Amino acid sequence: MLEDSQKKKIQKAYSTFLASKKLKARPGQKQMIAEVARSLGEVKTDSEGRRTSDPSVIVVEAGTGTGKTVGYVLPAVVMAQAADKRLVISTATVTLQEQIIGKDLPDIILKTGLKFSFTLAKGRGRYACLSKLDRLLQEEQSTASLMDMFAAEGFTLAQDETSLKLYQTMLEDFAASSWEGDRDSWPDALEDQQWRMITTDHSQCSGRRCGYFNQCPFYKARADLEQADVVVTNHDLVLADLALGGGAILPDPKDTVYVFDEGHHLPDKAIDHFACHSRIKGTASWLEKASKSLQKTLSQNALPGELGERLEKLMPEFDELVNALGHTHTLLQGVATFEPRIQGDTTVAVYRFEQGKIPEALRQQAEVLKAVFSRCSGMVEKITRELDDAMDGDVPGIDRWQAEQLYPEMGAMQMRLENQFKLWLTYTMKDPEGEPPCARWLKWSEGPFGEELEVFSSPILSSATLWQTLWNPGYASIVTSATLTALGNFNRFRMRSGVPSESRCVVVPSPFQHSLAAQLVVPGMLSDPRQSEEHTEEIVEKLPDLMTRQKGTLVLFSSRKQMKDVHYGLDDAWRKKILLQDDYSRAELLKLHRKHIDEGKDSILFGLASLAEGIDLPGEYCEHVIIAKIPFAVPDDPVESALSEWLEAQGRNPFMEITVPDAAIKLVQACGRLLRTEQDTGQITLLDRRVVTARYGRMILDSLPPFRRAIEHAVF
Repeated sequence: MLEDSQKKKIQKAYSTFLASKKLKARPGQKQMIAEVARSLGEVKTDSEGRRTSDPSVIVVEAGTGTGKTVGYVLPAVVMAQAADKRLVISTATVTLQEQIIGKDLPDIILKTGLKFSFTLAKGRGRYACLSKLDRLLQEEQSTASLMDMFAAEGFTLAQDETSLKLYQTMLEDFAASSWEGDRDSWPDALEDQQWRMITTDHSQCSGRRCGYFNQCPFYKARADLEQADVVVTNHDLVLADLALGGGAILPDPKDTVYVFDEGHHLPDKAIDHFACHSRIKGTASWLEKASKSLQKTLSQNALPGELGERLEKLMPEFDELVNALGHTHTLLQGVATFEPRIQGDTTVAVYRFEQGKIPEALRQQAEVLKAVFSRCSGMVEKITRELDDAMDGDVPGIDRWQAEQLYPEMGAMQMRLENQFKLWLTYTMKDPEGEPPCARWLKWSEGPFGEELEVFSSPILSSATLWQTLWNPGYASIVTSATLTALGNFNRFRMRSGVPSESRCVVVPSPFQHSLAAQLVVPGMLSDPRQSEEHTEEIVEKLPDLMTRQKGTLVLFSSRKQMKDVHYGLDDAWRKKILLQDDYSRAELLKLHRKHIDEGKDSILFGLASLAEGIDLPGEYCEHVIIAKIPFAVPDDPVESALSEWLEAQGRNPFMEITVPDAAIKLVQACGRLLRTEQDTGQITLLDRRVVTARYGRMILDSLPPFRRAIEHAVF
């Protein structure tokens, strides 16, 4: 139970916060604080502080303006400290992460009287590996094979003078303490390929045995992380940590109170994280290069005993895999029917295996690949263990320097072999009866770099994975977002996330007076949005009148083609006022838009789904949101198609369970771009009459905030 001392501490912190900022309590924020405190207070523990009660998860939908960060930080910090646990706050976007670290937490400490330390946790891939950086500079000529080994499939980097000069500058700046060694603090933009060459992952890192350990940027940051009461991070890093068993990077789940802000992204992030993928030709090419690299290593180094023998035994295994992948390529083209379509300068085709079921010939071939990849992975694991010992000086005949050179290469090799094993394992397994199957599909492409055949496998729901890795082992979890309900309930989120059935799911009220602040208009459109050309022509006809009334306008499209066609259809005078998303980076687009408004000009943003969420344009920066059509997902995503197929096989209606709720959430997010503060006013125009004519339309319409409505009649 929530103890009186904890309740009083939370209430005092909130009162002090409101008084210091001269604010009145917001009902939604106040309710959120109470709900989070109550949920955490219900966790029961044994004498050692381990949770003994059922998994503790609370889900809170809190709209824009609620003040979610204060709503969860105040109760969670107090309750976590009382239970001797640590608080991990996870976001989906860098923007929110930076806001929490740079503004919200310092403000809460300053204005509440609460005392806690906090830090930002980033993945190892955001930090430079000093060992790699030094090797690239010291051994320019001898690292070509190493670079091939470190590069991702289909990913190469020319070792040019520009890169070497950059790396030299980085090393000098780090030595002079003018750079902290992480990508985010480097003052200039970096190419992914340039950065990839000087970063590492857990499989390549030799940890305390590395000669640069005491200066390592990642381990210095890790030391701060181990001391902090509050750790701010992102969903991807949380999932990566959980995949390693939890506690590898972040605090141990059993000692952690998690907060997932922007929590509606978590289920999809989890699916992506536990999906598997391989390029057939790319993998074969990598194996051939790896074999040559091993041959070169053996010719240049006299490696004694079992280590040298194991390296020699790997090469014929790699040759066997190359041959097996060639056979697999032929087999896949025989079992799949591809219907190519043009995407830019590439021809692409996707083939999905219905119900995730694999033809027997392919399953047998997957058994072969699984076995050989497993065998190779095991052999490389033994080699890395021996190199690990050699770095401690425990292997006669191998000096520490040799081991340090080889360890990252073999670690990277082992991880890639394990990933290949995991993929082909999923192609040999039968999905459990009654459980959601895996989606399994192929992607064929032909472009400037030739032909490739890719193999994919993915869970279609993350519910079981999140239960096993997060909800059950974690001490407690709080999930919050402005969009967790769909069509007025939490069914969609519950199905996708697998939160425990007894979890409380609550909606707290928004401070916005939607009916006074904004109007939702559905014009009397004559065209059916499913008839793209006619709908586009009518949008071109109606837009000029709609865009004349405000300074800042945001026009959102579900299709890039329609966005470009509408832009092309408008006359030059209008096109000069429009900023097209494809022409700028997101940051530059928003910067230009604000600049134009500040200069007293009108500015119109034309954008796609990425502008329908997470952008903040208060006041006159956005007084009108125009939405071209209900944002139904394009029905060609293999994971969503497999989920629909599974629901249909159970006699359920995927259109009403997935398609409509997903579209409703996206529409709510799009509408959410209009009102960003309690002072904002404006209009939303939806150029899609299906919300009033289709049988599902009323459900979608009623799921939107309670704006004033103006439903115009279609005039034929």
